[in-house]
Amino acid sequence: MELTGTIEKRKMKEQFLDTMELERERGITIKLQPVRMSYRFEGRDYMLNLIDTPGHVDFSYEVSRSLAAVEGAILLVDATKGVQAQTLANLYLAQQQGLTIVPAINKIDLPGARVEMVEDEIKELLGQNAQIYKISGKEGVGVEELLQTVIKKVAPPKIDADRPFRALVFDSNYDAYKGVLAYVRIVDGRIKRGDKIMFMASGAKVEAIEVGIFTPALKAAEELRAGEIGYIATGLKEVALCRVGDTMTVTGSFDVEQLPGYKEPKPMVFASFYPAVLEKQEAQDYNQLRDALSKLKLSDAALVFEPESSDALGRGFKCGFLGMLHLEIVSERLRREYNLDLIVTTPSVVYRVKKKNREELVIYSPQKLPDPSVIDEIREPWVKLEVIGPSEYLGVIMKLLQSTGGAYLDTQYLGAQRVVISYEAPLREIIVDFYDKLKSATSGYASMGYELLGWRKDDLVRLDILVAQDPIEAFARIIPRHKAAGEGRAIVEKLKEILPPQMFAVALQAAVGGKIVAREDLAARRKDVTAKLYGGDVTRKNKLLDKQKKGKKKMRDRGSVNIPQEVFLKVLKK
Repeated sequence: MELTGTIEKRKMKEQFLDTMELERERGITIKLQPVRMSYRFEGRDYMLNLIDTPGHVDFSYEVSRSLAAVEGAILLVDATKGVQAQTLANLYLAQQQGLTIVPAINKIDLPGARVEMVEDEIKELLGQNAQIYKISGKEGVGVEELLQTVIKKVAPPKIDADRPFRALVFDSNYDAYKGVLAYVRIVDGRIKRGDKIMFMASGAKVEAIEVGIFTPALKAAEELRAGEIGYIATGLKEVALCRVGDTMTVTGSFDVEQLPGYKEPKPMVFASFYPAVLEKQEAQDYNQLRDALSKLKLSDAALVFEPESSDALGRGFKCGFLGMLHLEIVSERLRREYNLDLIVTTPSVVYRVKKKNREELVIYSPQKLPDPSVIDEIREPWVKLEVIGPSEYLGVIMKLLQSTGGAYLDTQYLGAQRVVISYEAPLREIIVDFYDKLKSATSGYASMGYELLGWRKDDLVRLDILVAQDPIEAFARIIPRHKAAGEGRAIVEKLKEILPPQMFAVALQAAVGGKIVAREDLAARRKDVTAKLYGGDVTRKNKLLDKQKKGKKKMRDRGSVNIPQEVFLKVLKK
Protein backbone atom coordinates (compact mmCIF):
# COMPACT_ATOMS: atom_id res chain seq x y z
CA MET A 1 0.00 0.00 0.00
CA GLU A 2 2.93 2.32 0.67
CA LEU A 3 4.55 1.40 -2.64
CA THR A 4 1.41 2.22 -4.65
CA GLY A 5 0.79 5.47 -2.76
CA THR A 6 -2.49 4.18 -1.30
CA ILE A 7 -1.25 5.12 2.18
CA GLU A 8 1.14 7.96 2.87
CA LYS A 9 4.44 6.83 4.37
CA ARG A 10 3.95 9.00 7.46
CA LYS A 11 0.61 7.29 8.16
CA MET A 12 1.86 3.73 7.77
CA LYS A 13 1.92 1.46 10.80
CA GLU A 14 2.19 -2.24 11.52
CA GLN A 15 -0.91 -4.36 10.83
CA PHE A 16 -2.53 -1.43 9.02
CA LEU A 17 -5.48 -3.49 7.74
CA ASP A 18 -6.19 -5.01 11.16
CA THR A 19 -8.62 -2.35 12.33
CA MET A 20 -9.91 -4.06 15.47
CA GLU A 21 -8.01 -3.63 18.73
CA LEU A 22 -8.38 -7.38 19.30
CA GLU A 23 -6.64 -8.16 15.99
CA ARG A 24 -3.70 -5.92 16.81
CA GLU A 25 -3.33 -7.38 20.31
CA ARG A 26 -3.29 -10.99 19.15
CA GLY A 27 -1.42 -10.44 15.90
CA ILE A 28 -4.11 -12.24 13.89
CA THR A 29 -6.59 -11.23 11.21
CA ILE A 30 -10.24 -11.82 12.14
CA LYS A 31 -12.18 -9.80 9.56
CA LEU A 32 -11.52 -9.62 5.84
CA GLN A 33 -10.49 -6.10 4.77
CA PRO A 34 -10.75 -4.83 1.16
CA VAL A 35 -8.55 -2.06 -0.26
CA ARG A 36 -8.15 -0.51 -3.75
CA MET A 37 -4.69 0.37 -5.09
CA SER A 38 -3.54 2.14 -8.26
CA TYR A 39 -0.18 1.17 -9.80
CA ARG A 40 1.63 2.36 -12.94
CA PHE A 41 3.56 -0.39 -14.73
CA GLU A 42 5.17 -0.33 -18.20
CA GLY A 43 3.43 2.93 -19.06
CA ARG A 44 -0.06 1.80 -18.11
CA ASP A 45 -2.19 2.48 -15.04
CA TYR A 46 -3.62 -0.56 -13.27
CA MET A 47 -6.32 -0.72 -10.61
CA LEU A 48 -5.86 -3.55 -8.10
CA ASN A 49 -8.55 -4.70 -5.67
CA LEU A 50 -6.97 -6.51 -2.71
CA ILE A 51 -8.79 -8.37 0.08
CA ASP A 52 -6.76 -9.21 3.18
CA THR A 53 -8.13 -12.45 4.67
CA PRO A 54 -7.81 -14.32 7.99
CA GLY A 55 -5.69 -17.43 8.23
CA HIS A 56 -7.19 -19.45 11.10
CA VAL A 57 -9.37 -22.44 10.21
CA ASP A 58 -12.31 -21.01 12.20
CA PHE A 59 -12.50 -18.10 9.74
CA SER A 60 -12.25 -20.10 6.52
CA TYR A 61 -15.76 -18.90 5.68
CA GLU A 62 -14.38 -15.34 5.47
CA VAL A 63 -11.69 -16.62 3.10
CA SER A 64 -14.18 -18.45 0.84
CA ARG A 65 -16.25 -15.26 0.44
CA SER A 66 -13.16 -13.24 -0.45
CA LEU A 67 -12.00 -15.80 -3.02
CA ALA A 68 -15.38 -15.63 -4.78
CA ALA A 69 -14.85 -11.90 -5.39
CA VAL A 70 -11.36 -12.07 -6.95
CA GLU A 71 -9.41 -13.69 -9.83
CA GLY A 72 -6.14 -14.56 -8.07
CA ALA A 73 -4.58 -15.24 -4.68
CA ILE A 74 -1.17 -14.55 -3.16
CA LEU A 75 -0.25 -17.56 -1.02
CA LEU A 76 1.78 -15.78 1.67
CA VAL A 77 3.86 -18.10 3.88
CA ASP A 78 5.78 -16.92 6.97
CA ALA A 79 9.51 -17.65 6.58
CA THR A 80 9.84 -18.43 10.30
CA LYS A 81 6.79 -20.69 10.64
CA GLY A 82 6.63 -22.38 7.26
CA VAL A 83 3.56 -24.08 5.80
CA GLN A 84 0.85 -24.44 8.43
CA ALA A 85 -2.44 -26.32 8.53
CA GLN A 86 -4.46 -23.22 7.62
CA THR A 87 -2.10 -22.61 4.67
CA LEU A 88 -3.17 -25.94 3.22
CA ALA A 89 -6.86 -25.28 3.86
CA ASN A 90 -6.77 -21.87 2.15
CA LEU A 91 -4.74 -23.23 -0.76
CA TYR A 92 -7.36 -25.92 -1.38
CA LEU A 93 -10.13 -23.28 -1.30
CA ALA A 94 -8.32 -21.13 -3.89
CA GLN A 95 -7.68 -24.14 -6.14
CA GLN A 96 -11.37 -25.13 -5.98
CA GLN A 97 -12.29 -21.60 -7.15
CA GLY A 98 -9.91 -21.94 -10.08
CA LEU A 99 -7.87 -18.90 -9.05
CA THR A 100 -4.38 -18.05 -10.23
CA ILE A 101 -2.05 -18.70 -7.28
CA VAL A 102 1.13 -16.67 -6.74
CA PRO A 103 3.25 -18.18 -3.91
CA ALA A 104 5.45 -15.90 -1.80
CA ILE A 105 7.60 -16.24 1.32
CA ASN A 106 7.34 -13.25 3.67
CA LYS A 107 9.53 -12.01 6.56
CA ILE A 108 12.79 -13.11 4.93
CA ASP A 109 14.57 -10.33 6.88
CA LEU A 110 14.02 -11.97 10.29
CA PRO A 111 16.95 -13.75 11.99
CA GLY A 112 14.93 -16.96 12.34
CA ALA A 113 13.87 -17.10 8.68
CA ARG A 114 14.14 -20.58 7.12
CA VAL A 115 13.77 -19.49 3.49
CA GLU A 116 15.20 -22.56 1.71
CA MET A 117 13.32 -25.03 3.90
CA VAL A 118 10.02 -23.16 3.48
CA GLU A 119 10.63 -23.00 -0.28
CA ASP A 120 10.96 -26.81 -0.34
CA GLU A 121 7.72 -27.15 1.63
CA ILE A 122 5.81 -24.98 -0.87
CA LYS A 123 7.25 -26.90 -3.82
CA GLU A 124 5.98 -30.12 -2.24
CA LEU A 125 2.48 -28.61 -2.55
CA LEU A 126 2.65 -26.74 -5.88
CA GLY A 127 5.28 -28.71 -7.78
CA GLN A 128 9.03 -28.43 -8.13
CA ASN A 129 8.74 -25.95 -11.02
CA ALA A 130 6.73 -23.40 -9.02
CA GLN A 131 8.27 -19.91 -8.98
CA ILE A 132 8.24 -18.67 -5.40
CA TYR A 133 8.81 -14.99 -4.60
CA LYS A 134 10.79 -13.95 -1.53
CA ILE A 135 9.73 -10.71 0.10
CA SER A 136 9.96 -8.63 3.25
CA GLY A 137 6.88 -6.52 3.87
CA LYS A 138 8.75 -4.57 6.55
CA GLU A 139 11.84 -3.76 4.44
CA GLY A 140 10.02 -3.63 1.09
CA VAL A 141 12.35 -6.24 -0.46
CA GLY A 142 10.79 -8.03 -3.44
CA VAL A 143 7.37 -6.38 -3.01
CA GLU A 144 7.44 -4.50 -6.33
CA GLU A 145 8.44 -7.66 -8.22
CA LEU A 146 5.53 -9.53 -6.58
CA LEU A 147 3.12 -6.74 -7.52
CA GLN A 148 4.27 -6.82 -11.13
CA THR A 149 3.92 -10.60 -11.22
CA VAL A 150 0.32 -10.34 -10.04
CA ILE A 151 -0.42 -7.91 -12.90
CA LYS A 152 1.20 -10.23 -15.45
CA LYS A 153 -0.20 -13.56 -14.25
CA VAL A 154 -3.66 -12.78 -12.87
CA ALA A 155 -6.21 -12.25 -15.63
CA PRO A 156 -8.47 -9.19 -15.41
CA PRO A 157 -12.16 -9.81 -14.62
CA LYS A 158 -14.54 -10.59 -17.47
CA ILE A 159 -16.99 -7.71 -17.45
CA ASP A 160 -19.96 -6.38 -19.40
CA ALA A 161 -20.74 -2.78 -18.44
CA ASP A 162 -23.80 -2.66 -20.75
CA ARG A 163 -25.77 -5.37 -18.97
CA PRO A 164 -28.19 -4.54 -16.10
CA PHE A 165 -26.51 -3.88 -12.77
CA ARG A 166 -25.69 -7.02 -10.80
CA ALA A 167 -23.43 -7.36 -7.75
CA LEU A 168 -22.45 -10.06 -5.26
CA VAL A 169 -22.59 -9.16 -1.56
CA PHE A 170 -19.45 -10.69 -0.03
CA ASP A 171 -19.56 -8.91 3.33
CA SER A 172 -21.48 -6.25 5.22
CA ASN A 173 -21.21 -3.86 8.13
CA TYR A 174 -23.39 -1.47 10.06
CA ASP A 175 -23.10 2.30 10.30
CA ALA A 176 -25.24 4.29 12.71
CA TYR A 177 -25.84 7.02 10.09
CA LYS A 178 -25.79 5.16 6.77
CA GLY A 179 -27.45 1.95 7.93
CA VAL A 180 -26.28 -1.37 6.47
CA LEU A 181 -23.16 -1.10 4.30
CA ALA A 182 -23.08 -3.87 1.69
CA TYR A 183 -19.56 -4.81 0.54
CA VAL A 184 -19.99 -5.83 -3.10
CA ARG A 185 -18.19 -7.09 -6.18
CA ILE A 186 -19.83 -5.48 -9.24
CA VAL A 187 -20.30 -8.25 -11.82
CA ASP A 188 -22.34 -6.42 -14.50
CA GLY A 189 -23.37 -2.85 -15.23
CA ARG A 190 -22.81 0.12 -12.96
CA ILE A 191 -24.32 1.73 -9.85
CA LYS A 192 -24.37 5.34 -8.66
CA ARG A 193 -25.83 7.26 -5.75
CA GLY A 194 -29.62 7.53 -5.85
CA ASP A 195 -30.21 4.38 -7.93
CA LYS A 196 -33.10 2.15 -6.84
CA ILE A 197 -31.78 -1.32 -6.04
CA MET A 198 -33.04 -4.56 -4.50
CA PHE A 199 -31.71 -7.69 -2.81
CA MET A 200 -32.89 -10.67 -4.83
CA ALA A 201 -32.98 -13.20 -1.97
CA SER A 202 -34.59 -11.06 0.76
CA GLY A 203 -36.65 -8.91 -1.64
CA ALA A 204 -35.67 -5.70 0.18
CA LYS A 205 -35.85 -2.58 -2.03
CA VAL A 206 -33.71 0.43 -1.13
CA GLU A 207 -32.05 3.50 -2.57
CA ALA A 208 -28.26 3.65 -2.77
CA ILE A 209 -27.62 6.63 -0.50
CA GLU A 210 -23.86 6.39 -1.12
CA VAL A 211 -21.45 4.28 -3.17
CA GLY A 212 -17.71 4.19 -2.69
CA ILE A 213 -14.39 2.36 -2.52
CA PHE A 214 -11.99 1.19 0.20
CA THR A 215 -8.75 3.14 0.57
CA PRO A 216 -8.94 1.17 3.01
CA ALA A 217 -11.11 3.79 4.75
CA LEU A 218 -14.53 4.32 3.16
CA LYS A 219 -14.30 6.89 0.34
CA ALA A 220 -17.38 8.02 -1.57
CA ALA A 221 -17.23 7.72 -5.38
CA GLU A 222 -19.36 8.90 -8.30
CA GLU A 223 -20.16 5.33 -9.36
CA LEU A 224 -19.02 1.73 -9.24
CA ARG A 225 -18.59 -0.22 -12.48
CA ALA A 226 -18.34 -3.87 -13.47
CA GLY A 227 -15.18 -5.54 -12.19
CA GLU A 228 -14.78 -3.20 -9.21
CA ILE A 229 -15.06 -3.90 -5.48
CA GLY A 230 -16.70 -1.29 -3.26
CA TYR A 231 -19.49 -0.58 -0.82
CA ILE A 232 -23.11 0.53 -1.13
CA ALA A 233 -24.78 2.36 1.78
CA THR A 234 -28.38 1.10 1.82
CA GLY A 235 -29.90 2.99 4.76
CA LEU A 236 -31.36 -0.30 6.01
CA LYS A 237 -31.84 -0.53 9.77
CA GLU A 238 -32.98 -4.16 9.76
CA VAL A 239 -29.74 -6.09 9.46
CA ALA A 240 -31.38 -9.42 8.46
CA LEU A 241 -32.43 -8.00 5.07
CA CYS A 242 -28.82 -7.82 3.84
CA ARG A 243 -27.56 -11.39 3.53
CA VAL A 244 -24.01 -12.26 2.67
CA GLY A 245 -24.05 -14.12 -0.65
CA ASP A 246 -27.16 -12.31 -1.92
CA THR A 247 -27.33 -10.69 -5.37
CA MET A 248 -28.09 -6.98 -5.75
CA THR A 249 -29.73 -5.61 -8.90
CA VAL A 250 -31.73 -2.60 -10.02
CA THR A 251 -35.41 -2.46 -9.11
CA GLY A 252 -37.64 -3.70 -11.92
CA SER A 253 -35.14 -6.06 -13.56
CA PHE A 254 -37.01 -9.30 -14.23
CA ASP A 255 -34.54 -11.12 -16.50
CA VAL A 256 -31.53 -10.89 -14.17
CA GLU A 257 -30.14 -14.23 -13.05
CA GLN A 258 -29.12 -14.57 -9.42
CA LEU A 259 -25.39 -15.06 -8.88
CA PRO A 260 -24.14 -18.23 -7.23
CA GLY A 261 -23.87 -17.37 -3.55
CA TYR A 262 -22.09 -19.22 -0.78
CA LYS A 263 -22.84 -22.38 1.09
CA GLU A 264 -24.48 -21.56 4.38
CA PRO A 265 -21.89 -21.92 7.17
CA LYS A 266 -22.61 -24.80 9.51
CA PRO A 267 -21.91 -23.91 13.14
CA MET A 268 -20.63 -26.98 14.98
CA VAL A 269 -19.85 -25.54 18.43
CA PHE A 270 -22.63 -24.19 20.64
CA ALA A 271 -22.57 -22.18 23.85
CA SER A 272 -25.07 -19.95 25.63
CA PHE A 273 -24.56 -16.28 26.45
CA TYR A 274 -26.36 -14.71 29.43
CA PRO A 275 -26.18 -11.24 31.02
CA ALA A 276 -23.90 -11.63 34.03
CA VAL A 277 -25.94 -9.89 36.75
CA LEU A 278 -28.48 -12.62 37.48
CA GLU A 279 -29.98 -11.16 40.67
CA LYS A 280 -31.04 -7.92 38.95
CA GLN A 281 -31.38 -9.12 35.39
CA GLU A 282 -33.55 -6.62 33.56
CA ALA A 283 -35.19 -6.63 30.14
CA GLN A 284 -32.74 -3.89 29.16
CA ASP A 285 -29.73 -6.22 29.65
CA TYR A 286 -31.38 -8.92 27.55
CA ASN A 287 -32.31 -6.44 24.79
CA GLN A 288 -28.77 -5.00 24.71
CA LEU A 289 -27.36 -8.50 24.25
CA ARG A 290 -29.87 -9.24 21.48
CA ASP A 291 -29.09 -5.99 19.61
CA ALA A 292 -25.34 -6.54 19.96
CA LEU A 293 -25.59 -10.09 18.55
CA SER A 294 -27.73 -8.81 15.65
CA LYS A 295 -25.12 -6.20 14.72
CA LEU A 296 -22.26 -8.68 15.05
CA LYS A 297 -24.07 -11.13 12.77
CA LEU A 298 -24.12 -8.49 10.05
CA SER A 299 -20.33 -8.60 9.84
CA ASP A 300 -20.08 -12.29 10.81
CA ALA A 301 -22.46 -14.40 8.74
CA ALA A 302 -21.30 -17.63 10.42
CA LEU A 303 -22.71 -16.55 13.80
CA VAL A 304 -26.18 -17.93 14.60
CA PHE A 305 -28.22 -17.38 17.74
CA GLU A 306 -31.68 -17.96 19.18
CA PRO A 307 -33.32 -17.04 22.50
CA GLU A 308 -33.35 -19.52 25.38
CA SER A 309 -33.96 -19.44 29.11
CA SER A 310 -32.54 -21.30 32.08
CA ASP A 311 -33.80 -21.63 35.65
CA ALA A 312 -30.27 -21.02 36.89
CA LEU A 313 -29.07 -18.31 34.50
CA GLY A 314 -32.23 -16.49 33.38
CA ARG A 315 -32.82 -15.33 29.79
CA GLY A 316 -30.08 -15.50 27.20
CA PHE A 317 -29.16 -16.81 23.76
CA LYS A 318 -27.96 -20.14 22.42
CA CYS A 319 -25.20 -19.26 19.93
CA GLY A 320 -23.53 -21.36 17.24
CA PHE A 321 -19.89 -20.96 16.17
CA LEU A 322 -17.48 -22.46 13.63
CA GLY A 323 -14.93 -23.29 16.34
CA MET A 324 -13.50 -22.31 19.70
CA LEU A 325 -11.50 -19.32 18.44
CA HIS A 326 -14.66 -18.03 16.76
CA LEU A 327 -16.50 -18.33 20.10
CA GLU A 328 -13.70 -16.60 21.96
CA ILE A 329 -13.53 -13.71 19.48
CA VAL A 330 -17.32 -13.14 19.49
CA SER A 331 -17.52 -13.11 23.29
CA GLU A 332 -14.54 -10.74 23.52
CA ARG A 333 -16.04 -8.39 20.91
CA LEU A 334 -19.33 -8.31 22.83
CA ARG A 335 -17.46 -7.31 25.98
CA ARG A 336 -15.25 -4.68 24.33
CA GLU A 337 -17.37 -3.17 21.58
CA TYR A 338 -20.74 -3.28 23.36
CA ASN A 339 -19.60 -3.11 27.00
CA LEU A 340 -21.49 -6.28 27.98
CA ASP A 341 -20.68 -8.43 30.99
CA LEU A 342 -21.46 -12.05 30.06
CA ILE A 343 -21.75 -15.57 31.40
CA VAL A 344 -20.68 -18.11 28.73
CA THR A 345 -21.67 -21.74 29.33
CA THR A 346 -19.51 -24.76 28.59
CA PRO A 347 -19.20 -25.27 24.79
CA SER A 348 -20.76 -28.38 23.27
CA VAL A 349 -21.31 -29.82 19.81
CA VAL A 350 -24.56 -30.67 18.05
CA TYR A 351 -25.88 -34.25 18.17
CA ARG A 352 -28.39 -36.20 16.10
CA VAL A 353 -30.69 -38.53 18.01
CA LYS A 354 -32.76 -41.31 16.48
CA LYS A 355 -35.63 -42.46 18.69
CA LYS A 356 -37.06 -45.97 18.72
CA ASN A 357 -40.20 -44.71 16.96
CA ARG A 358 -37.92 -43.60 14.02
CA GLU A 359 -38.27 -39.91 14.89
CA GLU A 360 -35.01 -37.96 14.46
CA LEU A 361 -34.01 -35.00 16.62
CA VAL A 362 -31.17 -32.45 16.47
CA ILE A 363 -29.87 -31.76 19.99
CA TYR A 364 -27.98 -28.56 20.76
CA SER A 365 -27.79 -28.92 24.54
CA PRO A 366 -27.80 -31.81 27.04
CA GLN A 367 -31.10 -30.61 28.55
CA LYS A 368 -32.89 -31.49 25.30
CA LEU A 369 -31.69 -35.10 25.22
CA PRO A 370 -34.68 -37.48 25.56
CA ASP A 371 -34.96 -40.23 28.16
CA PRO A 372 -32.48 -43.08 27.44
CA SER A 373 -35.34 -45.61 27.26
CA VAL A 374 -36.69 -44.03 24.02
CA ILE A 375 -33.31 -43.50 22.28
CA ASP A 376 -32.25 -45.91 19.54
CA GLU A 377 -28.91 -44.25 18.69
CA ILE A 378 -26.97 -41.00 19.08
CA ARG A 379 -24.66 -39.70 16.34
CA GLU A 380 -22.02 -37.02 16.75
CA PRO A 381 -19.86 -35.03 14.30
CA TRP A 382 -16.42 -36.35 13.38
CA VAL A 383 -13.68 -34.31 11.75
CA LYS A 384 -10.57 -34.94 9.72
CA LEU A 385 -7.63 -33.36 11.52
CA GLU A 386 -4.46 -32.23 9.80
CA VAL A 387 -1.63 -31.47 12.21
CA ILE A 388 1.61 -29.97 10.88
CA GLY A 389 4.69 -29.78 13.07
CA PRO A 390 8.43 -30.51 13.30
CA SER A 391 9.23 -34.19 12.71
CA GLU A 392 11.07 -34.32 16.06
CA TYR A 393 7.69 -33.95 17.81
CA LEU A 394 6.05 -36.79 15.85
CA GLY A 395 5.82 -39.12 18.86
CA VAL A 396 4.37 -36.45 21.15
CA ILE A 397 1.76 -35.43 18.55
CA MET A 398 0.72 -39.05 17.93
CA LYS A 399 0.27 -39.65 21.66
CA LEU A 400 -1.93 -36.59 21.97
CA LEU A 401 -4.01 -37.61 18.95
CA GLN A 402 -4.52 -41.11 20.37
CA SER A 403 -6.07 -39.57 23.49
CA THR A 404 -8.99 -38.28 21.38
CA GLY A 405 -10.25 -41.81 20.73
CA GLY A 406 -10.02 -41.28 16.96
CA ALA A 407 -8.36 -43.18 14.10
CA TYR A 408 -4.99 -42.64 12.39
CA LEU A 409 -5.09 -42.01 8.62
CA ASP A 410 -1.77 -40.96 7.15
CA THR A 411 1.64 -39.30 7.64
CA GLN A 412 3.38 -37.21 4.98
CA TYR A 413 6.56 -35.15 4.99
CA LEU A 414 6.92 -31.53 3.83
CA GLY A 415 10.62 -31.23 3.16
CA ALA A 416 13.04 -32.88 5.57
CA GLN A 417 11.88 -31.53 8.91
CA ARG A 418 8.09 -31.00 8.71
CA VAL A 419 5.44 -33.67 9.02
CA VAL A 420 1.71 -33.67 8.21
CA ILE A 421 -0.40 -36.12 10.25
CA SER A 422 -3.96 -36.89 9.18
CA TYR A 423 -6.32 -38.20 11.85
CA GLU A 424 -10.04 -38.75 12.36
CA ALA A 425 -11.53 -37.72 15.71
CA PRO A 426 -14.85 -36.76 17.33
CA LEU A 427 -15.33 -32.99 17.32
CA ARG A 428 -16.20 -32.91 21.05
CA GLU A 429 -12.60 -33.90 21.82
CA ILE A 430 -11.20 -31.07 19.69
CA ILE A 431 -13.26 -28.01 20.58
CA VAL A 432 -12.34 -27.25 24.18
CA ASP A 433 -8.61 -27.42 24.84
CA PHE A 434 -7.01 -29.73 22.25
CA TYR A 435 -5.32 -26.82 20.42
CA ASP A 436 -3.80 -25.52 23.68
CA LYS A 437 -2.51 -29.01 24.52
CA LEU A 438 -1.00 -29.33 21.04
CA LYS A 439 0.81 -25.99 21.31
CA SER A 440 2.06 -26.88 24.79
CA ALA A 441 3.30 -30.34 23.75
CA THR A 442 5.21 -29.00 20.73
CA SER A 443 6.58 -25.77 22.27
CA GLY A 444 4.22 -23.77 20.04
CA TYR A 445 5.57 -25.11 16.72
CA ALA A 446 2.59 -27.25 15.60
CA SER A 447 -0.58 -26.05 13.89
CA MET A 448 -3.85 -27.78 13.12
CA GLY A 449 -6.85 -27.55 10.85
CA TYR A 450 -9.96 -29.66 10.51
CA GLU A 451 -12.94 -30.27 8.27
CA LEU A 452 -16.21 -32.03 8.95
CA LEU A 453 -16.32 -35.66 7.82
CA GLY A 454 -19.86 -36.60 8.82
CA TRP A 455 -21.85 -38.13 11.64
CA ARG A 456 -20.99 -41.35 13.48
CA LYS A 457 -22.76 -43.43 16.07
CA ASP A 458 -21.29 -43.63 19.57
CA ASP A 459 -22.34 -44.78 23.05
CA LEU A 460 -23.11 -41.35 24.49
CA VAL A 461 -25.01 -40.53 27.68
CA ARG A 462 -26.14 -37.45 29.55
CA LEU A 463 -24.29 -36.81 32.77
CA ASP A 464 -26.54 -35.07 35.30
CA ILE A 465 -25.28 -33.30 38.41
CA LEU A 466 -27.62 -33.39 41.41
CA VAL A 467 -27.34 -31.05 44.38
CA ALA A 468 -29.53 -32.19 47.30
CA GLN A 469 -31.33 -34.56 44.87
CA ASP A 470 -32.21 -31.68 42.51
CA PRO A 471 -30.69 -31.89 38.98
CA ILE A 472 -28.89 -28.67 37.98
CA GLU A 473 -29.48 -28.08 34.26
CA ALA A 474 -26.49 -25.82 33.71
CA PHE A 475 -24.06 -28.57 34.80
CA ALA A 476 -25.43 -31.33 32.53
CA ARG A 477 -23.30 -32.54 29.61
CA ILE A 478 -23.21 -35.27 26.97
CA ILE A 479 -20.14 -37.53 27.13
CA PRO A 480 -19.12 -41.13 26.24
CA ARG A 481 -20.38 -43.71 28.73
CA HIS A 482 -16.89 -44.92 29.66
CA LYS A 483 -15.89 -41.37 30.73
CA ALA A 484 -19.00 -40.66 32.80
CA ALA A 485 -17.68 -41.84 36.17
CA GLY A 486 -14.37 -39.95 35.93
CA GLU A 487 -15.97 -36.74 34.65
CA GLY A 488 -18.74 -36.93 37.25
CA ARG A 489 -16.25 -37.44 40.09
CA ALA A 490 -14.20 -34.43 38.98
CA ILE A 491 -17.29 -32.17 38.93
CA VAL A 492 -18.68 -33.19 42.34
CA GLU A 493 -15.22 -32.84 43.91
CA LYS A 494 -14.98 -29.34 42.45
CA LEU A 495 -18.46 -28.51 43.76
CA LYS A 496 -17.52 -29.72 47.23
CA GLU A 497 -14.61 -27.25 47.22
CA ILE A 498 -16.49 -24.17 46.05
CA LEU A 499 -20.12 -24.59 47.18
CA PRO A 500 -20.74 -22.69 50.47
CA PRO A 501 -21.76 -24.95 53.42
CA GLN A 502 -25.51 -25.07 54.14
CA MET A 503 -27.40 -25.49 57.40
CA PHE A 504 -27.85 -29.18 56.56
CA ALA A 505 -25.70 -31.88 54.92
CA VAL A 506 -25.89 -31.75 51.11
CA ALA A 507 -25.39 -34.73 48.80
CA LEU A 508 -23.50 -33.87 45.59
CA GLN A 509 -24.10 -36.60 43.01
CA ALA A 510 -23.31 -37.38 39.38
CA ALA A 511 -25.88 -39.61 37.66
CA VAL A 512 -26.32 -41.32 34.31
CA GLY A 513 -29.89 -42.37 33.53
CA GLY A 514 -30.82 -42.54 37.23
CA LYS A 515 -27.70 -44.46 38.26
CA ILE A 516 -25.34 -42.63 40.62
CA VAL A 517 -21.75 -42.83 39.31
CA ALA A 518 -20.04 -40.45 41.78
CA ARG A 519 -20.89 -38.81 45.11
CA GLU A 520 -19.46 -36.35 47.60
CA ASP A 521 -21.09 -35.00 50.80
CA LEU A 522 -20.92 -31.38 51.81
CA ALA A 523 -20.95 -31.22 55.61
CA ALA A 524 -23.55 -29.06 57.34
CA ARG A 525 -22.65 -25.76 58.91
CA ARG A 526 -23.16 -26.33 62.62
CA LYS A 527 -24.00 -24.08 65.52
CA ASP A 528 -22.52 -24.91 68.93
CA VAL A 529 -25.82 -25.47 70.78
CA THR A 530 -24.01 -26.57 73.96
CA ALA A 531 -22.06 -23.32 74.35
CA LYS A 532 -24.51 -21.96 76.94
CA LEU A 533 -24.10 -24.98 79.23
CA TYR A 534 -21.80 -24.62 82.24
CA GLY A 535 -21.64 -28.11 83.66
CA GLY A 536 -24.57 -30.17 84.87
CA ASP A 537 -25.69 -33.64 83.87
CA VAL A 538 -24.57 -34.98 80.45
CA THR A 539 -28.20 -35.69 79.54
CA ARG A 540 -28.78 -31.95 79.15
CA LYS A 541 -26.04 -31.81 76.49
CA ASN A 542 -27.34 -34.94 74.69
CA LYS A 543 -30.87 -33.52 74.67
CA LEU A 544 -29.73 -30.37 72.85
CA LEU A 545 -27.63 -32.33 70.35
CA ASP A 546 -30.54 -34.71 69.59
CA LYS A 547 -32.83 -31.74 69.01
CA GLN A 548 -30.30 -30.21 66.61
CA LYS A 549 -29.93 -33.54 64.79
CA LYS A 550 -33.70 -33.80 64.24
CA GLY A 551 -33.81 -30.23 62.93
CA LYS A 552 -31.00 -30.94 60.44
CA LYS A 553 -32.88 -34.02 59.21
CA LYS A 554 -36.05 -31.98 58.62
CA MET A 555 -34.08 -29.33 56.71
CA ARG A 556 -32.39 -32.01 54.59
CA ASP A 557 -35.76 -33.50 53.66
CA ARG A 558 -37.48 -30.19 52.92
CA GLY A 559 -34.73 -27.65 52.20
CA SER A 560 -33.26 -26.54 48.88
CA VAL A 561 -29.84 -25.21 48.00
CA ASN A 562 -29.42 -21.77 46.45
CA ILE A 563 -26.31 -21.96 44.27
CA PRO A 564 -24.49 -18.60 43.99
CA GLN A 565 -23.59 -17.21 40.57
CA GLU A 566 -19.84 -17.52 41.15
CA VAL A 567 -20.23 -21.29 41.67
CA PHE A 568 -21.78 -21.63 38.21
CA LEU A 569 -18.97 -19.61 36.72
CA LYS A 570 -16.21 -21.65 38.35
CA VAL A 571 -17.71 -25.02 37.36
CA LEU A 572 -18.48 -23.89 33.80
CA LYS A 573 -14.92 -22.59 33.41
CA LYS A 574 -13.64 -25.99 34.45
